[in-house]
Amino acid sequence: MVGKKQLLQQMPPIAFGGEMIDMVTEAESTWAPSPLKFEAGTPNIAGVFGLSAAITYLTQSDAEAREQHERALLDQLRTGLQAIPGMTVYGDSEGVSVVSFNLAGVHPHDLATYLDEQSIAVRAGHHCAQPLMTQLNIPATVRASVGLYSNEDDVERLLSAVRAAGRYFNESE
Repeated sequence: MVGKKQLLQQMPPIAFGGEMIDMVTEAESTWAPSPLKFEAGTPNIAGVFGLSAAITYLTQSDAEAREQHERALLDQLRTGLQAIPGMTVYGDSEGVSVVSFNLAGVHPHDLATYLDEQSIAVRAGHHCAQPLMTQLNIPATVRASVGLYSNEDDVERLLSAVRAAGRYFNESE
């Protein structure tokens, strides 16, 4: 948080715990000076080390190879989704590693729940794009992403599970 020192000294803490306390008695508490009074609880030390390791990995690895890897997986995903009957894939894949889609006869949240039960992580919702959902006349989309940690088997598992979901939800038709 950034602020003028005088104003930060006047502000009460917004969360409580850990290092933000200066003194506590039965009658009152006083806060540590800024910025400590805004640091409730234990800092996310593991997150700091994790971020450091991620930055080191990314700066020491081949960015072009990572991009080619993600592009190949994204192409595999888009092509595979488009081959599924009743599938609508939204947008293009230029410069992004995500695909938004819907499967006819299956609500996006139901599909996401079905995939979650198969240990496949996707997001479903309006993705902060409600005007677009209104324009497309849809309640939401399912969004899948690929990254440097994904592989071809992951994409095939997702595609297989989406096909199975289509059979499961549409078998009564």
